[in-house]
Amino acid sequence: MASGGAPLPAATHWSTKVELTISCENLMDMDVFSKSDPLCALYINTSGSHWYEFGRTEMILNCLNPKFSKKFVVDYYFETVQKMKFCVYDIDNDTHDLGDDDFLGELECTLGQIVSNRQMTRSLLLKDKRPAGRGTITVDCYDNRVSGAHDLIGSFKATLAEMQMGTHVSPVEFECIAPKKLKKKNYKNSGVICIKNCQVVKEYTFLDYIMGGCQINFTIAIDFTGSNGDPSSPQSLHYINPEGYNEYLSAIWTVGNVIQDYDSTKMFPVFGFGAQLPSTSQVSHEFPINFNPANPFCAGIEGVVHAYQQCLPRLKLWGPTNFSPIINHVACFARQALRQNMASQYFVLLIITDGVITDMDQTCTAIVEASRLPMSIIIVGVGGADFSEMEFLDSDDELLSSPRGDVASRDIVQFVPFRDFQGNHTSLAQSVLAELPDQVASFFNSYKLKPPNILRESDPS
Repeated sequence: MASGGAPLPAATHWSTKVELTISCENLMDMDVFSKSDPLCALYINTSGSHWYEFGRTEMILNCLNPKFSKKFVVDYYFETVQKMKFCVYDIDNDTHDLGDDDFLGELECTLGQIVSNRQMTRSLLLKDKRPAGRGTITVDCYDNRVSGAHDLIGSFKATLAEMQMGTHVSPVEFECIAPKKLKKKNYKNSGVICIKNCQVVKEYTFLDYIMGGCQINFTIAIDFTGSNGDPSSPQSLHYINPEGYNEYLSAIWTVGNVIQDYDSTKMFPVFGFGAQLPSTSQVSHEFPINFNPANPFCAGIEGVVHAYQQCLPRLKLWGPTNFSPIINHVACFARQALRQNMASQYFVLLIITDGVITDMDQTCTAIVEASRLPMSIIIVGVGGADFSEMEFLDSDDELLSSPRGDVASRDIVQFVPFRDFQGNHTSLAQSVLAELPDQVASFFNSYKLKPPNILRESDPS
């Protein structure tokens, strides 16, 4: 069974509508004198083990390879694991209950897997159906003020078609009118705006990039500095309780379970920092927790958890707490990806830490440089330390600057303290990942990079 998705206009700032088209191939033939009469029911899991029926397709008579006309339109949230189950039945009666119909099979997956899987996602992008040139555009012209209290010089209205008539040889001109000055005698305008070139630029969404083949590369960095406490002590943040959890593991599970749907390989590089390595007195701020520099990857989130549990007894927690080495490490790969001039890879670094940053100047410099790369940084603070420096790096109000005065081109850091979400992993994931879709889309759009598969499909060669 295959399902296809296409993004529809966003329902709210936080969600996007996704349209799913269902088709099946080579279904079992359950009828004696005819072929099966299939119907597909979609179930969605919102809380643990509870599934509810979201909707059903139509029933198709005598068909083992149905292509259902009825589509499912669902709200897509990147930061949430949305479990879905597609169940196909051979309908033998007129009752609404599917329990008395023959069950033909099911597919269980997440919505994230659907939108990131090219085999499942056949119908990619909706075309803009707005008639070109219709609708009026208002252009306001201001006199810039350093204080931010800019003065309105004037405005004009025009259609897109009118604005596109201008050329470098023959610009199209529009009078800039200040409404307050219209009462003045002999007032004609506050100036004339000349448009020599006007183009419509396609703004691709996060879903466009994901469904167009962009891969999210997920790297995890774990703080093994001495301030975490002896892992064998129940007071330590690295102490694994009888249920098999601590705050580090909870953060890995929570964020990783969302991100892993967007990485086709499910192989995640995981590094530690701030510890003495086995059989040496050397402190490392960038070591693979599986102790294999040639292959630092862990298979799935389960592999990450296993490698973390295995490395803990072999480390001597030390210090200081340096972020810049691991940020620069991931930035190196992001820089290589950008040189390909394609929107095929985006890098997400998850740093889980317990305390104050020791190399703050170097960290700011690394983040400012990384802001110009296809890369985002998520910081989860565990324990009860003062995280004011982390809040500073999460520059929501003002872009981060390096000690040399270089300003970040965009905000790429999202910080959350784990203690604010105790017992609510869903809210933690939503808070940590809320900004990522916009960061991905805005970066590639700023470089005018199209989704890679869209680029290939439109290439006449």
